[in-house]
Amino acid sequence: MLLRLPYLTLTSVFTFIRLLPMSDVDKSIEILTLRHQLAVLRRQVDKPSLTRSDRAFLAALHHRLPRPQLRQLHLIVSPDTVLRWHRDLLRHHAKVSRPKRPGRPPTVRGIQALILRLAGENPNWGYRRIHGELAALGTTLAPSTVWEILKAHGIEPAPQRDQQTWAGFLRGQAHAILAANFVETRTLTGARLYVFALIEHATRRVHILGATAHPTADWTTQLARNLAMDLKDTAVTMKYLIRDRDSRYTRAFDNVFEDEGIAIVKTGIRVPRMNAITERWVRSCRAELLDRTVVLNQAHLLHALRKYESFYNEHRPHRALQAAAPLRSLPEPITEPDQLDRLDIRRRDRLGGILHEYQHAA
Repeated sequence: MLLRLPYLTLTSVFTFIRLLPMSDVDKSIEILTLRHQLAVLRRQVDKPSLTRSDRAFLAALHHRLPRPQLRQLHLIVSPDTVLRWHRDLLRHHAKVSRPKRPGRPPTVRGIQALILRLAGENPNWGYRRIHGELAALGTTLAPSTVWEILKAHGIEPAPQRDQQTWAGFLRGQAHAILAANFVETRTLTGARLYVFALIEHATRRVHILGATAHPTADWTTQLARNLAMDLKDTAVTMKYLIRDRDSRYTRAFDNVFEDEGIAIVKTGIRVPRMNAITERWVRSCRAELLDRTVVLNQAHLLHALRKYESFYNEHRPHRALQAAAPLRSLPEPITEPDQLDRLDIRRRDRLGGILHEYQHAA
């Protein structure tokens, strides 16, 4: 705007100088030509787009033209439009110069964070329910304020947020979920062995129940009975068991868990992500043990799996547990510089060096 307006003024001055030596006849012919071109353009363009500099320049030229001549000219803007531009300009300056009236102060950030927390932790709560909870906490706030804060942060109303997803179900019920899966591997001679394992979603603890070359329905059911007795002894309460639709899971297998009050949840067909935690453990077991071990026979496989089960549950860090192990919490962090300079870390090898454990020297 600041550069374009002087540029338009300067070019118009040079154009005016060029017109001085022209005769009146030449000027009239040029005016007729330009008027006809303008009429053609007006038939093709419905509404031209003008910048602020164009408006200011046209308004200045219109101010110098006599009123009768303005009515005869076929211009892209009418005199009334120029006057409206002037009124809008005055109104804009008055709005900018007018001091802001004092209004309601903004909501405290801590209360905004609390509102967003309540909405995130309770998808079925609307703004009225959140307002009621704030009132119970001694926070005075208008319901409309709660609605405005939720809207400003892009949080949908409760009916659109209260949709149970599989990921949300897993997070909400992780403490009561078991997941089962079979792992297939081969021995040195090419014989196929099947490993049956379960994992607890909340603690990520793995239970390797057994391995066999012939996973019959009776064998799987007996392993289920053994696990049910172990859960009773450890006082672990489970409500759901996630499994796929393998034929090895018979009705007798499901009855063992249903008698203990554990509901069976079958995964969808070709939907491995419904059992993603177990699938992730299978990948870790293959990468850290099975792909690096030459299995001689079933006894050798069970020995290696027992060692890996102990390593996985007692030492291996888990991202879902903030780097803790399922059966071991994190120690107190070392903050003293002298202790950090005198670290004495020892390595303990398992399975001939396939697995490494590191710990402080005694």
